[in-house]
Amino acid sequence: MLSIVRHARTEANAGGRLQGRLDLPLDDVGRQQASALTAFVTDVDRVVCSPLLRARQTAEAFGIEPTIDDRWQEVAYGSFEGVKIADVPGDTWHRWITDIDFAPEGAESLRTMSERVFAALDDLAAEAMDQHIVVVTHATPVKAAMAWALGVDVGIAWRSWVDQASVTRITMRDRGPALAFFNRVPEA
Repeated sequence: MLSIVRHARTEANAGGRLQGRLDLPLDDVGRQQASALTAFVTDVDRVVCSPLLRARQTAEAFGIEPTIDDRWQEVAYGSFEGVKIADVPGDTWHRWITDIDFAPEGAESLRTMSERVFAALDDLAAEAMDQHIVVVTHATPVKAAMAWALGVDVGIAWRSWVDQASVTRITMRDRGPALAFFNRVPEA
């Protein structure tokens, strides 16, 4: 089984800013959210996480030394990192969410991000047949994991919402992955 966890809240999340590869810590609310995850996600055999601080701090709550995997980083927002979502030009945002191959300057396309996340999931699939693996990552990779489990185009990512400190569960079966649930938030 795979539990795909979005990191807990940062000040940038609270301010509606795109973080991408910015390496920001959890805020006070985020630390409480991370702690609440351990009552909801139990019997963990292994933890894998993004190298970014907010993911590593969230992973600490599970009390297991995580395996760092760069493939679980957030999509790179390039020159829009740190910018409020509302301040991204409408035409740029529209193109980004309708064309999985589009990437503004210095950013990463949804397709490129999904290829690395799909490869990371493929690498964990066999192990997750008989172990509970927690992956602590970011919003867009969680959405890509959902697409992988459902066997659909990653373009679905922009039609879904992922809360901070939420859990998405993928059950591994002989006939392939199955999405057990998406975006569940434990009470902090």
